[in-house]
Amino acid sequence: MKTGHVELARAQQERWQTAYAHHPQLHGSEPSAAAQWAAEAFGAAGIDDVLELGAGHGRDALFLARQGFSVHATDFSESALDQLRLEAQREGLDDRVTAALHDVRDPLPPADATVNAVFANLLLNMAFSRAELRSLVAEIHRVLCLGGLFVYAVWSVADPCSANWQQLDGGLSVHDGFVGRFFDEQLVAELADQWEFGDATPYDEGRRRLWRVTLTKPAS
Repeated sequence: MKTGHVELARAQQERWQTAYAHHPQLHGSEPSAAAQWAAEAFGAAGIDDVLELGAGHGRDALFLARQGFSVHATDFSESALDQLRLEAQREGLDDRVTAALHDVRDPLPPADATVNAVFANLLLNMAFSRAELRSLVAEIHRVLCLGGLFVYAVWSVADPCSANWQQLDGGLSVHDGFVGRFFDEQLVAELADQWEFGDATPYDEGRRRLWRVTLTKPAS
């Protein structure tokens, strides 16, 4: 693991591991709105394989697999991934879904330009410094093929729930032991550097206000 927020990162990993262990199917079984949109975007682009980062217990990975995609899902909670694997096996999707323990603060496992699509729902909201966010997005750029798509969703600073979070240093906030970051347009634009910018669409999901962002790795 790289330096920078190391103690915070370890504490958050333990917090999420405990949450998934104590509350199976923590986020429910229905796919996120971002995953439903991403499935259409990936399908329209002729993509049939997806790397999902921060997959949790797999509600989106399983949804994408049901749509016919091959999904390689990663998360830093073994408890969450165990739930994903068991559900994939129960649904007969284990030939389309693989799951691996990985902390995205470390370099991504794929080789350069070997991945067609990357999906991340709320991962970028987690307890990353801005430097760690830039490093992660650069890694995603590295592993994507030319013309590959990166779709992610993040909480917006316009999210009414942000009022319940206590502000920390570095633009982070904390609520109920979980640390995260709410995104503004400036940060979305900053992370889009070196990419072809598709869109940044604000939307509501339940009580939350989010951004859905689509980036393409330039073909040349």
